[in-house]
Amino acid sequence: MDALRVIMIGDVVGNPGLDVLEKLLPSLIRDERADFVVVNGENAADGFGITNPNLSRILAAGADVVTSGNHVWEKRDFWPVLDTEERILRPLNYPAGAPGHGWVLIRKNEIPYLVINLQGRELMTPIDCPFRSFDSVIQETFGSPETLGSPETLGTQESLGTQESLKSPAIVLVDFHAESTREKEALGYYLDGRAGLVVGTHTHVQTADEKVLPGGTGYISDLGMTGVSGGIIGMDAKICLDRARTQVLYRMACAEPSADQVPELRGVIAEMDRETGKALSMRRLRVF
Repeated sequence: MDALRVIMIGDVVGNPGLDVLEKLLPSLIRDERADFVVVNGENAADGFGITNPNLSRILAAGADVVTSGNHVWEKRDFWPVLDTEERILRPLNYPAGAPGHGWVLIRKNEIPYLVINLQGRELMTPIDCPFRSFDSVIQETFGSPETLGSPETLGTQESLGTQESLKSPAIVLVDFHAESTREKEALGYYLDGRAGLVVGTHTHVQTADEKVLPGGTGYISDLGMTGVSGGIIGMDAKICLDRARTQVLYRMACAEPSADQVPELRGVIAEMDRETGKALSMRRLRVF
């Protein structure tokens, strides 16, 4: 059978990021014959957080699941959406009681996809352990933290939700929103053979270390960002420089498109073995 093709897109930054996502993602999905798409949307609201209209635009552009990170809490009015819309995730390893959920299991075209959103702790808020949090989900979903499941029949409903157990191999996709490349690589190797893809987000700078690890997990330290390439991590360069030089916390603003600041979409596309859930290949995406 043909391999599945999964696209994962880096942090969408503000309206420029949303605009370029809407412009480029539908044709990318069509041209690459993508089966499933994950987009990180935590910076969609002017660079900080996400709103319900932002989420609607990302889903309408073709995302099947929207992940996030530490900025997901910026817009308090959005918190109820985290509880009611299963396709938007916040990092799983926030302590119990935080709004929303950190993983979702979705069946699309008879294929189950388990998407898990985790957040790092090195140089970030010291929340619960991302390594143990992944294990707890796999234990709950498959019955064992060491396997991707057993080949038994899966239910027929389109979406399996966040809490329903799974008795079949799935395509396991992990967005690890973290600062430290060491921590990201450590998680990649920890999950090697148990996740199909482990991709980093948060730094907005696309790395050149995409690879398939020995156990069959596709890995990259950071997907990069979707927004204006000529700014500083998608934000206005002058404001960033003023903050760096003076240490005054000037209000940040998204970079605006211009002749030398072109919006672009960054991420990866991976071919996945539909029988084992493992990565066969992956390559970086940079589209503008």
